[in-house]
Amino acid sequence: MASIIMTLRKISRIFLWLLGALLIIAIAGYIWLRNSPYWVGVTLFADDYRVANFRSMDTVFPFEPVSRSGPVWALETAPRALPESFGFNGQDLALSAFLERTETTGFLVLHQGQIAHESYYLGGDETSQFTSWSVAKSVLSALIGIAIDEGHIADITDPIERYVPALAGTAYGAVPIEDALTMSSGIGFDEDYDNPMSDVNMLFVSFPMGTPLAETIHGQDALRPPGEYNNYISSDSIALGLALEGATGMSAHAYLQSRLWGPMGAEADAFWSTNRAGDILPLCCLNATLRDYGRFGQLYLQNGARDGQQIVPADWVAASVTPSAPHLEPGDNPASSWTFGYGYHWWIPEEPQGDYTAIGIWGQYIYVDPVREVVIVKTSADYHFDDNDHETIAAFRAIARDLAGE
Repeated sequence: MASIIMTLRKISRIFLWLLGALLIIAIAGYIWLRNSPYWVGVTLFADDYRVANFRSMDTVFPFEPVSRSGPVWALETAPRALPESFGFNGQDLALSAFLERTETTGFLVLHQGQIAHESYYLGGDETSQFTSWSVAKSVLSALIGIAIDEGHIADITDPIERYVPALAGTAYGAVPIEDALTMSSGIGFDEDYDNPMSDVNMLFVSFPMGTPLAETIHGQDALRPPGEYNNYISSDSIALGLALEGATGMSAHAYLQSRLWGPMGAEADAFWSTNRAGDILPLCCLNATLRDYGRFGQLYLQNGARDGQQIVPADWVAASVTPSAPHLEPGDNPASSWTFGYGYHWWIPEEPQGDYTAIGIWGQYIYVDPVREVVIVKTSADYHFDDNDHETIAAFRAIARDLAGE
């Protein structure tokens, strides 16, 4: 009996030693992960982190500054009451409840170039540099238009490889710039954020690794010929960003600073996130104040001009927000993966009214209604962002109609 007790004690001690060792390994592993580049991928979109992450991306990814310069584009304040409700799917919905439910962090409404409404939530304020996510794609489109106007890009039909030798001979290298702008490259890329192993999620995992950006799309295959089917994929924007830099000989952030941010009259510095290799992330991740996003929207509302100075070519603005082929038209479209129409990295909502919008994941928007002279900026951390685009457009349109006295 005594020998059995001794054996059990030995087994217990061994078990406790093993348990302690495993605990130490787990703690050490957590500490290593917490201080490694991989931590970004683990926590970037987590419920307890994303609101803070989305207004402090300078602590998440490396970045390059985009400095303001010159006279600020003054935005006078002319407060207006917003409609209390809006209609959607046969229901009358409270605007305040919608803003809360969609985890809004900032909400700005411009009417006739003046601030009609400005509010912040979940710890944000007028100095917060909110991340754009894919709203940056519409800024990238403006830069492409400027580069064409300056002669850096000869023609919109040029293949991407003409400006990105690293992609020569690849599927992406053969894609015309125009087809990448309209998300019609035909390249196979999985944009499913719900699939942890999708191409887009693996892309975010690659950013902290120091992988050169061109390598992340080098091996992508073509599913169909370009110019036939509208399928929103962020790799198209990566290819365009590389083409912009190759054509201009400048980093995207420097080109933005000198050609758009300064001339536009931004009131605050911005910054553009990079990967660990130092490459600007052209698919996303411009970080700026709500009002400066509003100025960019107002610039487009004014056909690319500010105070008589043409910053973005007017014909480029018009082309950017006009579907140029049947597969880009809004509505039930068998040649498109979504019901919104598409221009040059701008969305055109269903039942077009002359309005258009930039959209980023997690509920980022710059909405422009030139007819009613309204610009709306919404930043968010909305978990259900994919389900709320149509409702959001309904809310924006109701606000625009109300401000226009309709």
